[in-house]
Amino acid sequence: MTTLSASTALIEDRIQKLCDALRDKFYELYDSPVAFEVKRGVKYYKIILVNSPGTRYEGRSVHAFVARQTGTVYKPASWKAPAKHARYQLLDDTSFARCLEKADWAGAYLYL
Repeated sequence: MTTLSASTALIEDRIQKLCDALRDKFYELYDSPVAFEVKRGVKYYKIILVNSPGTRYEGRSVHAFVARQTGTVYKPASWKAPAKHARYQLLDDTSFARCLEKADWAGAYLYL
């Protein structure tokens, strides 16, 4: 059994790996700046896609939500809330590997 702090560290590490994979897949297709930020909320981590960071054309959109306690990945329903159904589970090695394999910067892997 893992402690809460150990599972939190694992979730945060896997969120960072997901963001790195998303950024790398973006750069395979496009030659423009992009960033993925993670904001920690009360119940969820919010992964935010930042187009053209640091320019006057900067755009921000929510890419995904991740439940802080369970590591469950959700598609966003709005800027503030996730969609109802879980997409992936970051604490499950098989689900996490599948998430990284299918991940794309536009979020198509989050659709059921």
